[in-house]
Amino acid sequence: QVQFVESGGGLVQPGGSLRLSCAASGYIFSIYGMGWYRQAPGKQRELVAATSSRSTRTTYADSVKGRFTISGDNGKKTMYLQMNSLKPEDTALYYCNAVQYGSGIYYPKFDSWGQGTQVTVSS
Repeated sequence: QVQFVESGGGLVQPGGSLRLSCAASGYIFSIYGMGWYRQAPGKQRELVAATSSRSTRTTYADSVKGRFTISGDNGKKTMYLQMNSLKPEDTALYYCNAVQYGSGIYYPKFDSWGQGTQVTVSS
């Protein structure tokens, strides 16, 4: 069973930074791409950032471009999301998942979402 464990969230002031981590079982990210999603109360889950398994393709939501950076370690067991210049609208529960790319869209690979890590941006 594939498992994801997110960490690194917290309470920060606007303009602050956080670095989220996602640990996956096995070497899932060596096989598939990796992606970060977020969901705020009353909002639908959205893809924040994603990259292919070989990092040849990377995409970011327009709302986070220039502020967030997705990356992974060489072993592809852990991926990260560096978040800078955080805004209140970034407040959400952040999840990671393996992703597949097709027809210009990244799709979450597994239904087994982790618990997520809460990011709260408030003054």
